[in-house]
Amino acid sequence: MKNIHHFFAFDLGATSGRSILATIQNDKLELKELTRFPNKIIRIHDKYYWDIYALFDELKNGLKAVASQGIKIDAIGIDTWGVDFVYLGKDGAILGQPRSYRDPYTEGMPEEYFKIISKKEVYDSTGIQIMNFNSIFQLFAAKKEKSSALEAAVDVLFMPDAFSYLLTGKKVCEYTIASTSQLVNPRTKNFEAKLFDAMGISPSLMQPIVMPGEVIGYVTDSVMKECGIDKVPVIAVAGHDTGSAVAAVPAENENFAYLSSGTWSLMGIEVKDPIITNESFELNFTNEGGVNGTTRFLKNITGMWLLEQCRKEWELVGQKYTYPEIVALSNSVEGFRSMIDPDDASFANPESMTEAIAVYCCKTGQQSPASHAEFIRCIFDSLALKYRFVLGCLQKVAPFKIEKLHVIGGGSQNKLLNQATANSIGIPVVAGPSEATAIGNVMIQAKGAGLIDSLQDIRKVISNSVTPEVFEPQDTELWNEAYNRFFLLLKK
Repeated sequence: MKNIHHFFAFDLGATSGRSILATIQNDKLELKELTRFPNKIIRIHDKYYWDIYALFDELKNGLKAVASQGIKIDAIGIDTWGVDFVYLGKDGAILGQPRSYRDPYTEGMPEEYFKIISKKEVYDSTGIQIMNFNSIFQLFAAKKEKSSALEAAVDVLFMPDAFSYLLTGKKVCEYTIASTSQLVNPRTKNFEAKLFDAMGISPSLMQPIVMPGEVIGYVTDSVMKECGIDKVPVIAVAGHDTGSAVAAVPAENENFAYLSSGTWSLMGIEVKDPIITNESFELNFTNEGGVNGTTRFLKNITGMWLLEQCRKEWELVGQKYTYPEIVALSNSVEGFRSMIDPDDASFANPESMTEAIAVYCCKTGQQSPASHAEFIRCIFDSLALKYRFVLGCLQKVAPFKIEKLHVIGGGSQNKLLNQATANSIGIPVVAGPSEATAIGNVMIQAKGAGLIDSLQDIRKVISNSVTPEVFEPQDTELWNEAYNRFFLLLKK
């Protein structure tokens, strides 16, 4: 790979997004952030939406930034969070803003759906962790509330596919993002018709599934003119941001687990075939699509959402903390005074996160955090301990011994939490790359462009380009004692 190649990655998370210019030359990768912007949930009449038009404008702003530098890009790739989608009408127009997975309209929907098809049958058909906001339950909720958008829809597009459609006019369904819906059979890699039939919804709403690395189409003339770019292909990357992030793990062999750390924490392993057993069902693990035919066997864990929501509250009263200040605050108080289960339903989208944490501690017979420092320490301790619990469950079904944990994504820069995680789980934590999602996005584009052949080649380029930091376990006895208390808390 001697020539210089440029790729454009649009990486959209549930709280912020950015556009990135990547350069690959001599088996090395460099990234340059072009734009960054917030992604806010819009609340209207107690319904929660994403502003897809504003986000598409941000996508075009990134392309304009590339054009202003006189750089010709080889391809475009788009990744987003999972499960959410848009409806298209018969004229191809978007039928209203897409609902957010944080919308409470799916509360109670799994239980209602399982009256039609059992929970076990749904899991056996999809291998997906039961979570009330999965696409299957969003569609079921929309059907029950007689959504006018659903009633008029002729097509459904998941979020990254919707942006590809706006760029190219082509409608497809990328496999990794489709796999988050709990509507896809991971064995056949196609939508499971009986799951739609149970809702009275036609599976014809869904698009043909394409695999990461396939060319979707080329940007339209109007986008080319508005943004000042040449004709360029849009390549289906791993449209689910975690799928792109896991592709960027600089692993030496298969004996690793990964933790994609951000608003959500996703912990899992990479396997060739889905793991759908009674044990994986009882543990509520998920089988999501990966790149090159792999399966991401993982579990969703509430991540830095807890701290992000606390920080928003504190900013409203005039207290804004830098990251070094957060670290200093956490270190200023005694650890393990209070603990929470990060995945308790009360933390999904409360009016006040600090109040929700305080109430949880009170209900579980603990001292509630009283200061900002105590809230921060409670969150970090609890996340590290929950990671140990999930890793233990994961090792029970993993077909190999897990020797290290690769932490990727923005959370890999959190040295305090990385060390706490190593202490908690008792094996080395390898942190980085922090830009894993964008790197994975770009490398799948490079594969689609014919520059790279395999996942091993992808990881070789990444290893040439980044230097992860390793955290070794410390204070083992102290953390073992804390975990025993935490485990009893989970059992309650």
